[in-house]
Amino acid sequence: MSIIFENSDFVLDHVVVGPLANNVFTIKCTQTGEGLLIDAADEDEFLSDICKEYGVRRVLTTHGHFDHIGAVATLRDKGIEIWVHELDSSQLPSYDLNVEHGKIIEVGKLKFDVIHTPGHTPGSLSLKLKNSPFLFTGDTLFPGGPGATHFPGGDFTTIMDSIESKLMVFDKETIVLPGHGSSTTVGQERPSIDAWASRGW
Repeated sequence: MSIIFENSDFVLDHVVVGPLANNVFTIKCTQTGEGLLIDAADEDEFLSDICKEYGVRRVLTTHGHFDHIGAVATLRDKGIEIWVHELDSSQLPSYDLNVEHGKIIEVGKLKFDVIHTPGHTPGSLSLKLKNSPFLFTGDTLFPGGPGATHFPGGDFTTIMDSIESKLMVFDKETIVLPGHGSSTTVGQERPSIDAWASRGW
């Protein structure tokens, strides 16, 4: 695990797992010791150990593609709740709760806004940690453009609308943490919206 950010309220850690180099993020409330894991992607036992270390009792699944859910069954068997949007829930081997747009997830004293950002998949979710610059976008937004939309259930017009209307509304300093690869900011990506629309991917 590598620490991305740490203050008196929370610790944000990051690890890359699996053959497709998936980003897995863990956010731990410093005051209570409770944690949230974003995407139980792969490497079951490794993520199980991380969940123990960081007090994780819940996993937020950004979408149902196979490379983001490889450790779901193992973690759920260990008593960790798996949360996913209803429209992607059928892609998971099992889950506990459907989460919808506008829900606030509380982890200790931390609060996260759930944002439904369809387009990569019908049930793709992003997550914004309140009172912080961090926005977790799954495979919806990357440095240089939107996630792929050629998979079943993907739609370019829909993902562009999700990005423009639900993600680009954040401050330019907002740090975008995607499901693969490097981070970016809303400010870095916002000027390219028209170019992405013109190229069609």
